Amino acid sequence: MKIPAGEWALYREVMRRAAAQGIRFAFGGAFATAAYTGELRNTKDFDIYIRPEDREPMIRIMDEAGLTDHYDRLAYDRSWIYRASRDDVIVDAIWAMANHRAEVDDPWLSLGPEVSIFGEQFRVLAIEELIWSKLYVLQHERCDWTDIFNLLDAQLEAIDWDRLLSRLAEDAPLLRGAVSVFSWLAPDRVTAIPPTVRTRLELTDPAPGGPELSHARANLLDSRPWFIRQSR
Repeated sequence: MKIPAGEWALYREVMRRAAAQGIRFAFGGAFATAAYTGELRNTKDFDIYIRPEDREPMIRIMDEAGLTDHYDRLAYDRSWIYRASRDDVIVDAIWAMANHRAEVDDPWLSLGPEVSIFGEQFRVLAIEELIWSKLYVLQHERCDWTDIFNLLDAQLEAIDWDRLLSRLAEDAPLLRGAVSVFSWLAPDRVTAIPPTVRTRLELTDPAPGGPELSHARANLLDSRPWFIRQSR
């Protein structure tokens, strides 16, 4: 991941302070997506996931690091997130989904891999929780399903589908919808989804086709590359 040095210094300072005070955390958002796909879409904000009980200590840490509440610049819902900024860089402390479907618990913070960034090890949000949370971001002005398609494309073999479906519970149709679109976009990759999972999601077998068909279908939606592997 290519992260501007000035931005990274601020993110690192917050995470170092959190670790020093024993706060468990994992980073999410665009940086977690990049950790799984290899491509960073730098949004100039950094999402740090924490347990709800660590909310107040994390706010103090961000204050000590010289960040101030972003609310005065742009109002936001403080019931699930604390957003702080310094200059034009934002750090978000997140303890629940925006829709309050779930709060952050230990698996969010412990089951993802550790990655090395500038020689330091930090925990990434578990991919199952990353996909789970992104499935609900299906708004008029923003949709995270494109991130989900790239996460699926890069990590199909690594996903714990049983755990993801357990997390979703009655909301599993959202995953069915996203995987159905992905199946149409990338029929050459769908065979990596275990047959038992395809059955549970009530997916039809994909039509035969290789990367060329995937590329042609993606072009029907957008002529720019949809998948990281197509842009290299």
